[in-house]
Amino acid sequence: MRRLLVGLVAASALTIAAPAMAATKPVTITKNGFTPSSVTIDIGDTVTWRNSDAARHQVVAENGAFASPILRLGQSYSFTFQAAGTYRYRDSYNSGARGTVTVNGAPPSVSIAASQPIVLYGGQVRIAGQVSTKRAGETVRLLARPYPQSSFAEVAQIVTTADGQFDYLATPKILSAYQVSWRGASSIAVTVEVKPKVVISYARATGVFTTRVTGGSSYAGKSVYLQRLSSLGQWVNIKKVTLNLYGSKRFFAPTLPKGLSRVRIFMTVNQAGAGYLSSMSGTWSLTRR
Repeated sequence: MRRLLVGLVAASALTIAAPAMAATKPVTITKNGFTPSSVTIDIGDTVTWRNSDAARHQVVAENGAFASPILRLGQSYSFTFQAAGTYRYRDSYNSGARGTVTVNGAPPSVSIAASQPIVLYGGQVRIAGQVSTKRAGETVRLLARPYPQSSFAEVAQIVTTADGQFDYLATPKILSAYQVSWRGASSIAVTVEVKPKVVISYARATGVFTTRVTGGSSYAGKSVYLQRLSSLGQWVNIKKVTLNLYGSKRFFAPTLPKGLSRVRIFMTVNQAGAGYLSSMSGTWSLTRR
């Protein structure tokens, strides 16, 4: 009997000493936002967002730490947090939907953030952060991993200013991840996604539209759509346009309904190509009498 008790005590000791398993916290996406809108986890834990709404949604971190693909009904996205801090995020399809993930644990030795998670081709994004010593004169290495590369490469060395802060203006040409290294410590990676630059112009005298798409690859032979904003507030395709060798095209618009019409050019993610998001031009307002 005594031997059995000793065995039970030993087993209990083993159970107590065993490390805690990483946890997964679920967040539901609804038409009204995120439920719950705030979660607290530990380093190494995972948050899974699941779309329970018929509409499309996309989870995007304000500092670029993560960005889900477009989630349709029933689809989910998971992200494992490897650094402590407060991560604020939003729904790119619902401006009013916002949430927060608080990760407990020791703060990282060097931090990083991107000023925006998505830029137009040719646009700049500010990469900023701080070293834990909070001293000026420290040298930080900025690393980048543009799609489809599998490893990071140094793109700049930055000297910290007051309070150990640093910043750098990057111009990503394609989906890119950024990371900083300092005294052997590495930050988390932040991702910046890129949209092709789509422009549209209209000559009222001739009734001719001109569109051009610019990106890191050729768009010759790719298709875009002329869209009109319907009375229901939805963008509707009214004409398919195939781009020429220079990624541009001049064309006549189909007959628009009488009254005011708002039109734009839209390029799907499939036509934009790997490493790019879907994109659209600004809008033109036309009146047909």
